[in-house]
Amino acid sequence: MNITAALTHNIPGLQSGVLGALLGPAGSIAGDLFSTLLGQQTERNQPQAAAVHGAGKSAHALAAQGRNLALFDPESAFRLSTLINNRDVLYKAQFAELNQIKGGVSQLQAAGEVLGQIETATKPAAVAGLLQNFVDRYNHWRESFNADVEQGGLLDKVQAAEISLYELEQSVGNRFFGAQDGVRGLADLGISIDPTTHYLTLDSQQLAATLSANPQGVVNAIDEFSANFAKSAALLNSDNNFIPKQLDNLGRVIHYIDDHRAALAQEFGSGNLAAPSGKIAQALALYQQIYAR
Repeated sequence: MNITAALTHNIPGLQSGVLGALLGPAGSIAGDLFSTLLGQQTERNQPQAAAVHGAGKSAHALAAQGRNLALFDPESAFRLSTLINNRDVLYKAQFAELNQIKGGVSQLQAAGEVLGQIETATKPAAVAGLLQNFVDRYNHWRESFNADVEQGGLLDKVQAAEISLYELEQSVGNRFFGAQDGVRGLADLGISIDPTTHYLTLDSQQLAATLSANPQGVVNAIDEFSANFAKSAALLNSDNNFIPKQLDNLGRVIHYIDDHRAALAQEFGSGNLAAPSGKIAQALALYQQIYAR
């Protein structure tokens, strides 16, 4: 397939054609890359596109510097290939990191479910221990991914990651758990959320006081929280919901680039190799270790 000719001939039709189907709908990560490809190519005028289309039937020989000198504007095409190389690395890193979030959500779901085992016969020290274990596991999860969703982070503007952190925090902060028994959520049990770090803390003295004054209310509040939190976590990881859909979208565009790498380089030039660093480099290494085919 002559990719240059395909992208520069009948652009409106291509937007709903085979490449569009492979790369995903508009507004998706994959669709964003497809739009970039189309945008770069449509900068040429029609006579230039026609010339490329006519010349594209034979393979282009790349110059030593990785440019396709048969193109009208080989430098712009080379920059496009550089963009593709960088996006390829970014998407693989995001895929690996989002899978880590998915695994953490599953672990937190299990930790939330364990709290449902607390009953009025459970000793106060055991209640405190189970709640502290939940707090510790939640904080470890937040610590691992807080920076990812900050501006400029690896998963900045990746909705599945941002919603995952937001939804589970909302569940923890819900003040209606235990309301019918006079308890105002986990806050009355001594669990608070730091507004800056989003970490949890457990005030054992406040928990002990509420347990002493209203043991059944505490148990009911924890039981309601346990069911709600576990359900929220399960929904985030459920089929066709936020995390699986984002992973599927990333996977499709990653595989598209991998499958067409040689053809893209032949048409547009090799581009500069990506030079990942920091969290992107770490997540990319994880991707290569676990998911690379």
